[in-house]
Amino acid sequence: MVSFTRIKEMIQVKLPDAEVFVKDLTGGGDHLEAVVVSTEFEGKTRVKQHQLVYAALEEDLASGAIHALALKTYTPQTWKAEGQPV
Repeated sequence: MVSFTRIKEMIQVKLPDAEVFVKDLTGGGDHLEAVVVSTEFEGKTRVKQHQLVYAALEEDLASGAIHALALKTYTPQTWKAEGQPV
């Protein structure tokens, strides 16, 4: 199992301005959800946004350290539109 801190740090290496929130969906530590807010997502499709995040986590996904990861990606503008603080 990979730590939430490690996931956050790996994403922020590739997306330095990102706000990253990670939670465990099942309580077992291997099915996670990451919410990522970054200006890097502006003008990109949801698929391209997710590809940026998966690229940051490629090593741990390939090794199985991260078994399942649900992603939610937002630009600061869409995050704010969801009623979340920026």
